[in-house]
Amino acid sequence: MRALQLEGLTAGYGRTIAVRGVDLVVPAGKTVVLLGANGAGKSTLLKAAAGLLCPVHGAVWLHGERVDHLPEHARVDRGLCLLPDVSQGIFRQLTVRENLELGAYHGRARARAKQNLDRVHSLFPRLLERKSQLAGSLSGGEQQMCAIGRGLMARPRLLLLDEPSLGLAPVMVRLIFENLKRINESGTTILLVEQNVARALALAHRAYVLENGRIVLDGPREALQQSPHVKQAYLGL
Repeated sequence: MRALQLEGLTAGYGRTIAVRGVDLVVPAGKTVVLLGANGAGKSTLLKAAAGLLCPVHGAVWLHGERVDHLPEHARVDRGLCLLPDVSQGIFRQLTVRENLELGAYHGRARARAKQNLDRVHSLFPRLLERKSQLAGSLSGGEQQMCAIGRGLMARPRLLLLDEPSLGLAPVMVRLIFENLKRINESGTTILLVEQNVARALALAHRAYVLENGRIVLDGPREALQQSPHVKQAYLGL
C-alpha cells in the first residue's frame, strides 16, 4: 500500500519552477527521507503534496486516491498533515494547550481528542508541564515539540515534516528523532525533509536525493548510506 505517490510532479511559484518531473513513493507505515541542499525544492515538494501549491504538471495520490485536484483541508480529512518549519508551526500568543487543541479541529480528531492529547503528552511530557504557558515563550526545542504534538492531534495517517531539527540543540535533536521513530512505529507514515543527513538516514527505510528540482538518487537506507555521492555531498566523508 502506498501512502503517498507523486507522478511527474512539476511545481513552483509563478514562472519559477522549483520541482521538475518528480516521481516519489512513500509506502504506508514507513519513514521516507528527502535529502537535498537548500533551494533544491524540498519544501516546494511538500507543499504541493499537501495542497498548498497547485502542481503545474503531474499527479498526487494519497492512499490510492488521486488528490491533486483537492484543496488542503480535504487532504487533511484524508489523513495528511504537513508540519512546516518551527517558525510557522505554532501560534505564539496561544498557550501550549490551546495550540494542541487546535490540531483536533476536524470531526475525526475531535471525537478522540482526549486520547490524542494523552498520546502527545506521553511522547512529550514537557508539553503537559508547560500546558498553560504561551507557546511563544517556549524554547526552540519545546516549540518544535508543540508543533509536532499539534500535528498528531489531527490523527494523521501520513505526516510530512520540514526540517524538524533546524536550529535545535543536540539534546533536543536526539529527543525529536527518538519520538519520530516512536510515532512511525505506532503506525504513522512519515515523509521527512531534513538537513541532518546522518540522523535522517538512520531513521529512514528509504531515501530520495533532490538536486535542482529533480530526483538524482533514491533507494533503501543502506544503499544511500554507502553511496559515494551522498557521503561526499551530504555526510562530508
